[in-house]
Amino acid sequence: MRLTTKGRYAVTAMVDLALNSTGGRIALAEIAARHDISQSYLEQLFAALRRSGLVDGTRGPGGGYQLGRAGAEISVADVIDAVDESVDATRCGGKRNCRGDQGCLTHDLWESLSSQIRQFLSSVSLETVVKQHRAGTAPQVLHKWLKTVVSPLNSGVL
Repeated sequence: MRLTTKGRYAVTAMVDLALNSTGGRIALAEIAARHDISQSYLEQLFAALRRSGLVDGTRGPGGGYQLGRAGAEISVADVIDAVDESVDATRCGGKRNCRGDQGCLTHDLWESLSSQIRQFLSSVSLETVVKQHRAGTAPQVLHKWLKTVVSPLNSGVL
């Protein structure tokens, strides 16, 4: 499983937007400069984010972007989906044709991992990432989620 720069940059830019917009619009040039990302690449990503309704943009003087809805309503998975990124851990893209016309021996394992990753990314909002960044506790969101997944496994619930 590999999240490409497209997905990483989109999430980074959206978190930056959530972190730095205080009711105003943010120019892509500012985001590009803060994270050393090509502005033209961000423009491509933001076109997709805009089509998905995750951002609103205005051209011209005083223009820029702002979140299309509250940061609490936008999950990391929403951002990744908007830019057509995949977090699929299977080699076959989930088609179960890893070995010609059938799944490989570990297909179900990787498919389960993909599902867990998807569930995690869907449970994390931009607002959560921003709050934890400000508090200096960004890794806590993963630890909290892992507890909810691992604890039932260890207790034999699943």
